[in-house]
Amino acid sequence: MILRSRLLACVSGLLLLAGCQTVVVGPVNYVRSNVLDGGFSSDTAGALIVGDEPYAVKAGAAILAEGGSAADAATAMYFALSVTYPVAAGLGGGGMCIVRDAARNQVEEFDFLARDAGNGGDYAVPGNVRGFAMLQSAYGVLPWQRDVSPGESYASAGFPISQALATRLAAAQDVIRLDANLSAEFLDESGIAKGPGTVVRNPELAMTLAAIRTQGPAGFYKGNVGARILAYQQAQGGAIDVPEFARYQGLRTTPQALQMGNQTVYLPRQGTGAGAFAGALFGTLDRAQQTSLGANDLQASVAVAVKQALTQFNVTSLPQDLGATGFAVTDRNGQSVSCAVTMNGPFGSGHNAEGTGVTLALSPSHGTAGLAAAFLTPVIAVEGGTMTLTGAGAGGPNGAAAMGYALARLARGDVILERSDLHSTGVAPYDTINAIVCDNGTCVALPDPGAHGLGASGDPQN
Repeated sequence: MILRSRLLACVSGLLLLAGCQTVVVGPVNYVRSNVLDGGFSSDTAGALIVGDEPYAVKAGAAILAEGGSAADAATAMYFALSVTYPVAAGLGGGGMCIVRDAARNQVEEFDFLARDAGNGGDYAVPGNVRGFAMLQSAYGVLPWQRDVSPGESYASAGFPISQALATRLAAAQDVIRLDANLSAEFLDESGIAKGPGTVVRNPELAMTLAAIRTQGPAGFYKGNVGARILAYQQAQGGAIDVPEFARYQGLRTTPQALQMGNQTVYLPRQGTGAGAFAGALFGTLDRAQQTSLGANDLQASVAVAVKQALTQFNVTSLPQDLGATGFAVTDRNGQSVSCAVTMNGPFGSGHNAEGTGVTLALSPSHGTAGLAAAFLTPVIAVEGGTMTLTGAGAGGPNGAAAMGYALARLARGDVILERSDLHSTGVAPYDTINAIVCDNGTCVALPDPGAHGLGASGDPQN
């Protein structure tokens, strides 16, 4: 069974409409507008990026402005997130990405989820560093060093805590208190989570990122950093052995494709928990939309589809925060990238490997948070050869539900140009959906309407 049986505490309240907010889109960087000033060609969304944490989004937008590809920007954004949003995107975690390259006429999936150690234990074998190296090697155009450096700079020089991160920190205080290094960075002298605007830095993480920048994945999986991670987890009762850590390999494969109306929707392959859950949900939703009842009440159809999918996989209980985040990028050459990553719980295991700044993810088989990977929903939708949506749901079934709602609206011909056109969960102020949506040459970057993310243009300043 891909999704293990759990007891569900809260499925009600799915897909409540959040308030209308403006979004940051192009073509001029960070200009507040609801739509782009003018359209782009039919298969070119322009250089756009969207995600949960604004400083990481800006790092990716800068890469796009320098001529980087969508894969370069996604890589840069991930490594920035490992610093500015480690609650969900730490170096110790894993994830998956869907890539569509219009110029090459191909769509691929990169799987690099954190894995159980062969000998068990609470700590997962990390996949993120290897996965984004695979992605960047295949589709990047800038030097690897350039894509890693923004995150390293944030860790070394410091960054102000964003509202997005502050929200997660406040909810994860009990986890943070368990680790001296996390506490030193994110809690004040009274043991309370630091608030928005507080500047924090992580010199040990900066040194790890410097090793990754100069040595590639070997700077993480081997050498001094790898040795420190392995020694720490072993001392804490972990069971990751040297070969499985050093030889971690991700999977480059073909994603699942299904039809929703006239759209072809690319999502994780059926052999993953994420692909199985999202495939079941989207399929049920598409069939419901072909009935008069489903077409008239989309929101109810989504709620029913989610409940049916959860029942199918015997999922009955999940924590509110699964320690996950999703983001999406498009470039002016027709390349689109959608990614979702997770720590299998906020800050994963809550244990920071001494001397590295790396927080280790929880093993996927450890508790309900280990189901996080089954609800990652990176998606790219295409109609008539033109990209209509690149985005990601994350954080649980609500993320997949929000993505299903957006896809169903597009399938029936609705126009999505504002944040309020997306439906957030109404359950938690983070980790639901971020998307870039295009209609007749007009493209918008839409962060979750119920959270504190950012959508931005990466087009150069005029």
